[in-house]
Amino acid sequence: MSLLSSVALAAALALPHAEAAPQKGGSLTIWWFQWAPADGLQELGKEFEKETGIAVKVQQIPLASYQDKVFLEFGASKTQFDILIGDSQWIGRGASKGLYVDLTDWLKTVTNLETIHPRAARYLCEYPEGSGKWFAAPAETDAVGIAYRKDWFEDAAEKAAFQKKFGRELTVPKTWDEFKQVAQFFQRPDQKRFGCAMPTSRAYDGLTMGFQNVLWSFGGAWRDEKSFKVKGFLDTPATAQAVEFFRELIALGPKGSGNLDYGEVLEAFSNGSTAILVNYFAFFPGIQAKFGDKVGFAVLPAGKAGRVAALGGQGMSISTRVPKEQQELAKKFIAWFLQKKVQEQWITKPAGFTANTEILRSEEFRKKAPYNGPFVDSIETMRDFWNVPVFNELLAVTQRYLGMAVDGEMPVMEALSKLAEEKEQILREAGLLE
Repeated sequence: MSLLSSVALAAALALPHAEAAPQKGGSLTIWWFQWAPADGLQELGKEFEKETGIAVKVQQIPLASYQDKVFLEFGASKTQFDILIGDSQWIGRGASKGLYVDLTDWLKTVTNLETIHPRAARYLCEYPEGSGKWFAAPAETDAVGIAYRKDWFEDAAEKAAFQKKFGRELTVPKTWDEFKQVAQFFQRPDQKRFGCAMPTSRAYDGLTMGFQNVLWSFGGAWRDEKSFKVKGFLDTPATAQAVEFFRELIALGPKGSGNLDYGEVLEAFSNGSTAILVNYFAFFPGIQAKFGDKVGFAVLPAGKAGRVAALGGQGMSISTRVPKEQQELAKKFIAWFLQKKVQEQWITKPAGFTANTEILRSEEFRKKAPYNGPFVDSIETMRDFWNVPVFNELLAVTQRYLGMAVDGEMPVMEALSKLAEEKEQILREAGLLE
């Protein structure tokens, strides 16, 4: 999304403006990208209107143009949206540039902040991370997990063949080494059967989001968490090992597996050709609907440094570029949405994943769907990429150098060294690193 083509930009600008019908109680416009949870939120918006008389319009924008469309809109004196459901990585820019309303003092008057999962709070809502300064409320909480062909894993002939080849039972992989073995076993291009599919797209953040699950579990890092220093933390043997391993996994996928966006990863699994998918839990309800008992879900495998899942999800922020009366209506909606009884409705919507700890810790939620248990366990380990104001610049250089390393266009350590150097330069120019 960060490098829109002129065609995509023209398409984004051509999107129709959302005009909610005037109501006695007023009206709200929410922007989100185009996917199933936005449909669910619109359904909840209708319930909100029944209770309050305030009409809610959830305008969905194609993901490929969402970021650019949003920040072009923030350049106007008044935004079309009252509430923005923004990527977690945007919060640094939104907070520091005065685009998001500071919700810190207000939010604790309408909800118990203790009921919001601390990792969702840290990465989706607060800026700086862990500061207690809130610029968003949790909308969608998400993490990366795996879906696998349960019927293939339970097939007697496959189990016997795997046992003979690897000397162990064919089971859902608990480590990345086991994951690689399973992918190698099912990689049969001549039978149009493949081992695994993961996000590797060079557009926006695909490759970075796919890779960082391996990065952290191998003991690598993007930066020093305390000082923002990159050199000596990113360009390390642990990170290089993660890159090499990730490259090996890419080779165990379908044609074009080195450049798959999230939808293409989903298609590689949904078409019935791939054993294991690595993707966000928000896509799993659709997989479950298609495959039923033939599919299973699990947490990501662990590496020598443990198991870490890349965070997904978005926070709900109020635009500073709308009148105070609209900001007050937006606060009414957010306060309503955070109620436990509404969150209990939210989790019934396709991929309506909550940050409410009372719900997440309940056995009822775990048993409600086969992916809910792994989702809860994944939340406990999730981490995020940079969410500082210059995240987009940091993301762009990460995608470039990581892509060159994975594709063999540059030696891995050289690519990591150049990446670390450019990241520190970006951070210095932004005043975040001395």
